[in-house]
This record gives sequence, structure tokens and C-alpha cells, in this order.
Amino acid sequence: MVDDLGRWAEPGLLVLASLAEGEKHGYAITADVTEHVGVTLGPGTLYAVLGRLEERGLIEGLPADGRRRPYRLTAAGAAELSAQATRMQQLAALSLGRLALGTATA
Repeated sequence: MVDDLGRWAEPGLLVLASLAEGEKHGYAITADVTEHVGVTLGPGTLYAVLGRLEERGLIEGLPADGRRRPYRLTAAGAAELSAQATRMQQLAALSLGRLALGTATA
């Protein structure tokens, strides 16, 4: 398991979440992330992230379709995304619960 994906808006995590829906090429990943999360991944960032994720076995590149090369999530990538999402969910619940307690006592 990869422990260094970072903050919730970490590009690697955003790419994994996008590919959880199905295979996509770079532009489709960028458009999906922008539409659903409001974060724009520049081409340099995107392709560096795709390389790192592929190197770690979390995604795999598929044969190119013309100039576009699609990527898909691997089983390891799905497991990592699930683990990260669960941790974020736990942190969100903890944070919101503590904020509610702080607001009630403030």
C-alpha cells in the first residue's frame, strides 16, 4: 500500500478516483477532475502523476488509440483508493464531530 498520496487534492488521488469510473485518456481525466472536484491538473502535473502511478502498479496504460493513450485502474490501485477514501471518511467524521462539540461549547 502506498502511504504517500498526500492531501485530499493530491493529484495522484484525484487521478485514481477518476479512473475508478473506467478507463480514460489524459484529457478525459483532466476534464473529469475539473468537473467533479474543481481542481485543474496541468499537463505536466498530469503526465508526471500518470507515470508515478503506473510505475507503482496502481494504474496501467492501454494501447494508444491514435494520439490518445487510455489508462485504467489496477486491482492494487482500487485497493489503494479504497484505503485512502476510508481514511478520509474517518478523518471527516472525526473532524465534523469535534467541530460540532466545539461549537456547542463555545
